[in-house]
Amino acid sequence: MTAHEIDYTIYGEEMQYVEIELDPQEGVIAEAGSFMMMDDGIKMDTIFGDGSQKDQGFMGKIFGAGKRLLTGESLFMTAFYNEVIGKKKVSFASPYPGKIIPIDLTEYGGKFVCQKDAFLCAAKGVSVGIEFSRKLGRGLFGGEGFIMQKLEGDGMAFVHAGGTTARKELKLGEKLKIDTGCIIGFSKGVNYDIEFVGGIKNTIFGGEGLFFANLTGPGVVYIQSLPFSRLANRVLALAPRGGGKSRGEGSILGGLGDLLDGDNNF
Repeated sequence: MTAHEIDYTIYGEEMQYVEIELDPQEGVIAEAGSFMMMDDGIKMDTIFGDGSQKDQGFMGKIFGAGKRLLTGESLFMTAFYNEVIGKKKVSFASPYPGKIIPIDLTEYGGKFVCQKDAFLCAAKGVSVGIEFSRKLGRGLFGGEGFIMQKLEGDGMAFVHAGGTTARKELKLGEKLKIDTGCIIGFSKGVNYDIEFVGGIKNTIFGGEGLFFANLTGPGVVYIQSLPFSRLANRVLALAPRGGGKSRGEGSILGGLGDLLDGDNNF
């Protein structure tokens, strides 16, 4: 194996974290800001790119860091190594309510494509790159744009998603229509395209967007019930604006309704 072989345990329900057990000299890479806790004896190091074999050499590291800018991530990643004798543990937390999904890349042909902000952490040696869309329509209207993240290698990787997750196994030629924002990722072999919803009423009044994501097997697809963008939009819609009072659920009763609802912030 080129990637380090790690053991792990996922804790929690709605706000999960993953605890990774490292043998001596084993390492794990993670997104900056996902670290939760670690045992004494683990060394933390900030690196360009993902630290995989593809990023060896100065120019390789610069290119690896540049790839991350295209996906909207930080230039840097954080690596954690066990430098002492005996097993040590390091934990990483999901940034918002949802689930952490373990991805064994050996089970998916060494490649898994996911949305830009889904990656959480992975065994040292896993390559975290970019996947360009070759279709203009998918890039413009597919919800994820022209660029998605690509995880390659033969180790364990962990992605996170909002709400509850579903795993669908598609047979050859089998199709699945998904809201474009609800895709977590899919395995090698799955064809991803978009499809117009159709119909004037659906287009104007449907409230579900103009396009479906159309995924065709064979392969595995992961779906999330609550994309972070959808959660953020609902929170913003109810947030106070212009220094005014909260847009609560007091309805026509105004402040009295807020009082009855238990919201005394008026």
